[in-house]
Amino acid sequence: MLRVPRSLKSILNIINGESGTRYIVRGLIDGSLSALGVVIGASGSADASVIIAAGLGGGIANGLSNILGAFTAEKASLERERIQKEKSLLKKNGYLKKSIIYKKAIRETMICGLIDGVSTTLGSSLPVIPFFLFDVKTALYVAIFITILILFILGVFIGKISKENVIISGIKMVLGALLVAVLCFMIEKAF
Repeated sequence: MLRVPRSLKSILNIINGESGTRYIVRGLIDGSLSALGVVIGASGSADASVIIAAGLGGGIANGLSNILGAFTAEKASLERERIQKEKSLLKKNGYLKKSIIYKKAIRETMICGLIDGVSTTLGSSLPVIPFFLFDVKTALYVAIFITILILFILGVFIGKISKENVIISGIKMVLGALLVAVLCFMIEKAF
């Protein structure tokens, strides 16, 4: 039987938990919508290599930004909470940093930030893939379709988790994708 290392088990538990799922969904939404905006904006160049470079570059930057943003925001929140607990316990500043609970929370924060960034980067690659396969005009429509499909599926998933109407939840996400597409086409046409 295959033994899973304890550190990998803790990562898998976070991914399967509420925090991990939230960061995966958020990252996929963020990545796919921002990359869709980039490919639509760059589509005026009619050069697939420019669109691919812009889409992948934007996706990597967005993913790394989300890793940094998620980690720093969550760590700041953890620090505020730790300081408040230390004050209520009448302990000196930094006392709880040595605790197992604090160390576990920092590890989970780092993992969640990584999950967010990787999910964002993966999500951003989806609207770019068609530009490897089709001419620019066709690829653009395929990219929009893929993004709409991914967001509908994520909306259904969100609806299922929140015990809402899954179709309405999916449609809400599609409307968000359509709004991004329309606004980005307007910007692309303006320049």
